[in-house]
Amino acid sequence: MEEPRANFLDVSKSVLGRAWTDRLDQHGIRTATAIGQRTDLSDILARIVAGRGVDVDAAERYLQPTVRELMPDPSTLAGMDDLAERLVRAITDVEPVALFGDYDVDGACSTALMARYLRHFGLKPQVHIPDRIFEGYGPNTTAIDKLVDGGAKLLITLDCGTTSDGPIAHARGRGLDVLVIDHHLSDAELPPATALVNPNRPDDISGLGYLCAAGVTFMVLVAANRLLRQRGETGLPDLMSMIDLVALATVCDVVPLKGLNRAFVARGLEVARTGSNRGIGALSLAARISGPLNPYHLGYLIGPRINAGGRIGDAALGTRLLTLDDEQEAMVIAARLNELNTERQRIETEALEEAVRAAEAEIGGGEGPPVLLLASANWHPGIVGLIAARLRERFERPAFAIALGPDGTGTGSGRSMPGVDLGSAVIEAVELGLAAKGGGHAMAAGVTLVPGQLGPFRAHVTDRLARSVGAARAISALAIDAAMTARAATPQFVREIERAGPFGSGSPQPIFAFPAHKAKFAEVVGGAGHVKFTLTSDDGARIKAIAFRAAATALGDALLTGGNDKPLHLAGTLSLDHWQGREEVQFRLTDAAEPNGL
Repeated sequence: MEEPRANFLDVSKSVLGRAWTDRLDQHGIRTATAIGQRTDLSDILARIVAGRGVDVDAAERYLQPTVRELMPDPSTLAGMDDLAERLVRAITDVEPVALFGDYDVDGACSTALMARYLRHFGLKPQVHIPDRIFEGYGPNTTAIDKLVDGGAKLLITLDCGTTSDGPIAHARGRGLDVLVIDHHLSDAELPPATALVNPNRPDDISGLGYLCAAGVTFMVLVAANRLLRQRGETGLPDLMSMIDLVALATVCDVVPLKGLNRAFVARGLEVARTGSNRGIGALSLAARISGPLNPYHLGYLIGPRINAGGRIGDAALGTRLLTLDDEQEAMVIAARLNELNTERQRIETEALEEAVRAAEAEIGGGEGPPVLLLASANWHPGIVGLIAARLRERFERPAFAIALGPDGTGTGSGRSMPGVDLGSAVIEAVELGLAAKGGGHAMAAGVTLVPGQLGPFRAHVTDRLARSVGAARAISALAIDAAMTARAATPQFVREIERAGPFGSGSPQPIFAFPAHKAKFAEVVGGAGHVKFTLTSDDGARIKAIAFRAAATALGDALLTGGNDKPLHLAGTLSLDHWQGREEVQFRLTDAAEPNGL
């Protein structure tokens, strides 16, 4: 039984209605102490490492994850040997190959990885990325026919295909061999592919279900290189030079940063910082990123620009960009994606305002439904995933956003919270005839609903997920890693805590509480409603700070109406901001609370 934890800084109800707790229970505190005694880590770094579930013996190795140490034998993945054999045969026989990828960042990176690999051997694969609106997710017969007519003999699907039984059967009927490389949850039956590698297929016991599709693709290429080497081939592709694509996909697909994924991101960031991938470099310039690339840059600046093509423009732009070696062409495509991203932000802001009003009306003054499911004919199908993510973040529960077409068909996307498996609920709905099409993984899912299915689908996910949502929300207290002062938040301190990174899903960015500090000079900036302020302590120390999308929320009100003169407990994350050669600490506010007794 887990030991009870006292409220951190005695905060039982914050501005956002959450309790604050110490991330470490008594066992964790003892582990942190032991880590500090056995290693040269500072007390606070030892606390951060222990707070991510690392024991004493693994602490130092955790801080230096390497692909070499953490890469398992690719053959542990079900279907890998057959798939690698067929891929190598295509390479040695110089067969015409077609690649069919998904339209998101993971699909773009997976497809770019495979395309770069095949081009190394002189192959010139056809590449097809489906249009999100007109084709939807996954292989379709029209696109397959086009690829066959273009001469393809082998079709490789990337980040899709696991539930595409009909289209893959059609491809086999047209004489194509089909290799599926995916990570999405499987339904009961696998499609009739020549070979399928997916760590989430029912018979896979590799334990690698946490990988994104680009991670699985990388393992396929490791297996192919091994097979080619065994057959005497030389001059094989340097896979580590392409691992920046795996890092980008791993961060943007929000898969857990544990095990091999931590090594992918750590090493991938090192490669990305060299600028060897022209596409990533061009997007970094378009996004005006300064300083070394970090997971935040990948997830919030580069990833959304790649996704913008698939959401409201040409879905193939991202993949094309990531496979380019021509710097000038890369700059042109990056500029176009940047324009699309600006337009996407405008469309998202308008849609989100409508969605928030609808959600507030549905919740009313009570607890509201365990799962939000909102639909509108005004929403662009390309941004429903973003709306769902914002609703999930704001209302602390899984959310679906559905864009209704003229014929009443709904194209939707859902986002979940830890402990609530959205993908399996959607797959079950499809099997029960409550949704026309759908799939995904635990934290995100897509769904297509024909007229008459919206109500039954809503009832299904509500009933299916109510208990797990209740349990997840019951433990939604904000976990604090440590308390500190503005004076102690130096660049050197931030660099020290970054040793415990990369941070992301499953390995959260450390949250620090600043007791009884002031939020001075608060003002709303940007179209998304960010609130910028200066975090100050009584001794005059200052940190520039921001609360993202906080305007018109309780958190924003606390900053804008009273933070200038009234002390507040402020909790959030620290990062380094690089601008014009200067390095400064930035604080990103997560929550605030009024100090008791002050």
